[in-house]
Amino acid sequence: MQQKLFALDFDGVICDSALETGLTGWQVATRIWGDMPKAMPDQIMTDFRQIRPIMETGYEAILICRLLFEEIPPVLVMDDFANQIKNILARDQLDVADLKKRFGEYRDSWINIDLSGWIKMNPLYPGVSDLLQQIPLEQRFIITTKQERFVSEILSANQIEILPDQTYGLERKLKKPQILEDLQRTNAQATILFVEDRLPTLLDVIDTPSLTQVQLYFANWGYNTDADKLQATQHPRITPLDTTDLHKLTL
Repeated sequence: MQQKLFALDFDGVICDSALETGLTGWQVATRIWGDMPKAMPDQIMTDFRQIRPIMETGYEAILICRLLFEEIPPVLVMDDFANQIKNILARDQLDVADLKKRFGEYRDSWINIDLSGWIKMNPLYPGVSDLLQQIPLEQRFIITTKQERFVSEILSANQIEILPDQTYGLERKLKKPQILEDLQRTNAQATILFVEDRLPTLLDVIDTPSLTQVQLYFANWGYNTDADKLQATQHPRITPLDTTDLHKLTL
């Protein structure tokens, strides 16, 4: 029987980081725009969760929080996301590298001051811990746009071990199809199962001719829209997955 390698995205598949990302984005935003209150309003967090599926990089949370504070409707932010981000960057003369630095520094400070509180804001999805514990250590891979040290902190706190060279994070500066190609090349006899919550990422894999043998799973519980879910169910290469189905992956 062919060995299986499990390549899992992190945010939106293993970990529900929306609360922590929103809170970090809000706190950084209050340091840029002095008219924002220190406490993030509940409604803005609710709206942030609605927008989270189209957010790709953590620093964008800062800008989303500001747009919501300015009472831009969440639907409008989602429908015109690229322009909304571009416009606020230009309007307020903001630098993306600086925003990324501020976002990372605030998160580091939070972790240093209150690690347990930070971990609580990054809960694992139901059933994910059990799945990871069922997978042999050498067959577990994380492919994420999150920094590897944050992945390590969260998994360690949940008593889940991942080999350091089997976490592919932001530092690698590699697209997910590239990482899957590398895994496939170095594990030619294995079947790779890739679990991802972002439909555009799965479509990128599908558009990569060398990855036709990778089995693709769409995490319904993650950061995706109803339209994404519908499209995923209709694509012949993609298997939609609920948390209740996770145990079936190891059969």
